Amino acid sequence: MSGEPSTSSLLPPRSSTTIYPLSKATPSFVIDQHKKTYKYQYSNIYFIRLKHLREPVEDNAFLKWKGISGNPVLVPRVLDVEKGRLCYIIGTVYMDMPLKPNVLIDIARDQSIPPPPPLAKFCSDEDQTMLEDESGRIRLVGPTIDAAKLVTGVIIGALGMETPNGDFEVVDICYAGMAPQIPPDEAGEETMNIDDTKTSGAEDEWIAAISGLDVGSPAAGAQIQMLAEYLSGEGGDMGVPAAQISRLIIAGNSLTAAASLTIDSVQDEAPKDRQFTDIGNISLHPIHTLSSALEDVASIMPIHVLPGELDPSGTILPQQPFPRAMFGDAAKYPTFICETNPTYLILGTNPESQPARPRIRRTLLINSGQPLNDMFKYLKSPPNTRLSVLESTLRWRHMAPTAPDTLWCHPYLSEDPFIINETPHIYIVGDQKKFATKLVVQNPQSRNEHAVKCRIVALPVFSKTGEFALINLRTLEVKCQKFTVFNLSGAQEDTVMQVEQELPSTMPLQMTQDSLPESSMEY
Repeated sequence: MSGEPSTSSLLPPRSSTTIYPLSKATPSFVIDQHKKTYKYQYSNIYFIRLKHLREPVEDNAFLKWKGISGNPVLVPRVLDVEKGRLCYIIGTVYMDMPLKPNVLIDIARDQSIPPPPPLAKFCSDEDQTMLEDESGRIRLVGPTIDAAKLVTGVIIGALGMETPNGDFEVVDICYAGMAPQIPPDEAGEETMNIDDTKTSGAEDEWIAAISGLDVGSPAAGAQIQMLAEYLSGEGGDMGVPAAQISRLIIAGNSLTAAASLTIDSVQDEAPKDRQFTDIGNISLHPIHTLSSALEDVASIMPIHVLPGELDPSGTILPQQPFPRAMFGDAAKYPTFICETNPTYLILGTNPESQPARPRIRRTLLINSGQPLNDMFKYLKSPPNTRLSVLESTLRWRHMAPTAPDTLWCHPYLSEDPFIINETPHIYIVGDQKKFATKLVVQNPQSRNEHAVKCRIVALPVFSKTGEFALINLRTLEVKCQKFTVFNLSGAQEDTVMQVEQELPSTMPLQMTQDSLPESSMEY
């Protein structure tokens, strides 16, 4: 007696990728028992950062300024500059901003008075830019500094001369530049494009990257269900078949702050004309809801989960991995991996699944958005965009320069783990307002070098936008996918979520592919 074939037997085999061990240039962010101490001063991080990045900045400054008139020379210490002499100095940027949080002011404040709400921006017309090293600090002035995109903690070279009042007038700036990169195992990267389906092969390996699931919020349920159905192959291909997606990366904020609400508090705060059914939209067990959703996906592909700012994890960076036990049945799968924030991943194609195709290996750098969100507070926008700041971190060779000034981090003694020693092929940042992506390229300076290329991707909050990214590991092509939920009458979002709780599963759900911004300036 022959039975009907199962649904799983009708699905094509899924693409697979392999995790490779991290290298010395891509260290682990796990804080072991030897490093778990708070007795060290944060100044050690600045000393190590300047010592490590001084040499590449000095090399780039020499190549950039060696042929200009005036024959500028390097002054080793910032306090040794001479008035009227063209020279260049190297040091750490410090932004003196009156609006920036000050821990000494917080301590001296009357604790009986509530603190003021945090500011969206630190920048003002009274800001001053300083450059410091082991010898001291000097103020940088001039139109070049006013137009520069600088935040505290960046290592730069500044070309100029000292003014009569003791300031250093800057005419040009030099950075460390993008770090070296391991050449890819496959040639032909010139075909990297955005949303150009002609560049992607039918058997290319893709990864899905998402941020801000916000499980526990009213808007999260339907979209997460649609995501699980799509990744399992039950919701259409949306331009990329589910079988080509090899793994899922969740870049922070899997849980929402609204999950702490109780039924009583919701009833007290809810308008009198709202129905009690609205309370059912708020999950009282967000961890259970999250683990149930992740269990469905973990059964078909590997998942990497990073903690975020709103998640129940430590506040300081690097945030340590979630305990696996909190995810219930999802954690029983060995492919369910709890990562640090930030984290490096080295992914490669599986030669057994596609033996006829060339092997590739890609380095990924992922964080949940706290460094970029903090840096953006230092800069005026416009003209600065989040995507342009993210690109600058590659040229600064540092993913979180404002740590430990305004971004809390662990006090390291002999290292700064946020230095980018090797440029990743893919750089993913979560918890952003809009989706954005760009291919950053640094051309070689000699025949013995190769071009350095990095695909940067800013992920929006999924619960608010319904958007996530698909990234082709071979071509670095990026697609922004979007889930849109409609009810039968086209009502607003809060009504949609309420109807979803009451209507059967035949409610119409639509999946669309969102268009990319035409340029980074739109971001």
